[in-house]
Amino acid sequence: MSLPLELSSGEFQLVYNMLSLAIAAMFASFAFFVMVQQQLTAKYRPAMILSSLVVGIAGYHYWRIFNSWEGAYALNEAGRYVATGEAFNDAYRYVDWLLTVPLLVAELVAVLALPKERRGSMMARLVVASALMIGLGYPGEISGDATTRVVWAVLSTIPFVYILFVLYTQLGQAANIKDSEVKVLLRNTQLLLLGTWGFYPIAYAMPLLGIGGSGATVALQVGYSIADIAAKCGYGTMIYHIARAKMAAEGVDEAEEPRLALK
Repeated sequence: MSLPLELSSGEFQLVYNMLSLAIAAMFASFAFFVMVQQQLTAKYRPAMILSSLVVGIAGYHYWRIFNSWEGAYALNEAGRYVATGEAFNDAYRYVDWLLTVPLLVAELVAVLALPKERRGSMMARLVVASALMIGLGYPGEISGDATTRVVWAVLSTIPFVYILFVLYTQLGQAANIKDSEVKVLLRNTQLLLLGTWGFYPIAYAMPLLGIGGSGATVALQVGYSIADIAAKCGYGTMIYHIARAKMAAEGVDEAEEPRLALK
């Protein structure tokens, strides 16, 4: 990613602190998702395991992005941060998304505990479509040619639209949800996913619109961080609440703890 040669102290520190916040949020969410697995019955635990994987993977990549950002700039005598010549590797984000986005859609399928014959097929289709969406977007992201960027953006949008179609139509029908609380939670989770994913096409289009400079760089990094925290930590929390609501609808308040056999 091409960075501006200079940033003000406030601009550099804002990105620095947002990346630090993202790291803390991811690892705190990892600890939470691991601990609450024992509160869920066996059929809902896979969803929390997937949630733990998502934030664990994202936390590692945000740590790499944080270190790369720190190495890309140095404070000069005038109190401004100037480029050191060391490349800022923002491609860590695409590596992260390639792993975590398929897991995100798999979480939602897993927590709804669909019938086995529907679950496997739907999860496979969503995972493949998610990987294609990220993979097709990357060539355009690293291209400086506007036409190339638009072509890959269109190709990446095709699996994105397909994912939305499945999540908003086929998934709800397959789940056959009757409980009103679960319905509301599912709708809110779908909206959260749509809202957070909506930032990425905007960021992708910024170079096509001629938006650049230090302000754009800062907005991009801050926006990515906020969107990722919501799409991973917030989304995983919603998955947990869906699981709890489904357990309540089934008349199960808490997962049974294993008991030691007494001799």
